[in-house]
Amino acid sequence: MIDAIKKLREKTNAGVVDCKKALKESNGDVNKAIEILRKRGAALATKKVGRQTKEGRIESYIHLGGKIGVLIEVDCESDFVARNDDFKTFVKSLAMQVAASNPVYVNKEDVPEAAVQKETEIIKAQLTGKPAAAAEKIIEGKLAKFYEDACLLEQPFVKDPSMKVKDVVASKVGTIGENIIVRRFVRFQVGEEL
Repeated sequence: MIDAIKKLREKTNAGVVDCKKALKESNGDVNKAIEILRKRGAALATKKVGRQTKEGRIESYIHLGGKIGVLIEVDCESDFVARNDDFKTFVKSLAMQVAASNPVYVNKEDVPEAAVQKETEIIKAQLTGKPAAAAEKIIEGKLAKFYEDACLLEQPFVKDPSMKVKDVVASKVGTIGENIIVRRFVRFQVGEEL
């Protein structure tokens, strides 16, 4: 049981008591315990969504010998959390995500309606001759892929592709116990068009 708790803590950063409870609920199955902890983190994140985030960090990340640079702002509720090494590491990993995946928006809500309509038109143009029922499902799937490419929170997390970035944020909210918001980011790449 101790090895399972240690393994679960390494994978989730959850507390010992939470890991022990999750393992007990899952009858010792580490993968099920991870799922239980993720659900608890998401539930806790939902409860904390409305709380104000007036503190936080701006973190930088430079990649590939100075060819890509990222600045990201992630907000939290207290300066205590903002100065915490675990939170700093978390924000740095989000900056690395932006460098690696090149998202354009933080979340779906940030995508302008005109961009969604344009993407929908492009998809529809590719579907001439398809039955209407199939076309709708294809459009829905391709729009989901568009959001996954364009929105940071919808992307698979680079360090653990089985989770989306929004799930990692929710998990961190559960671990830290404060609301966390990815506010904004900017990514620079040498030679890119402006």
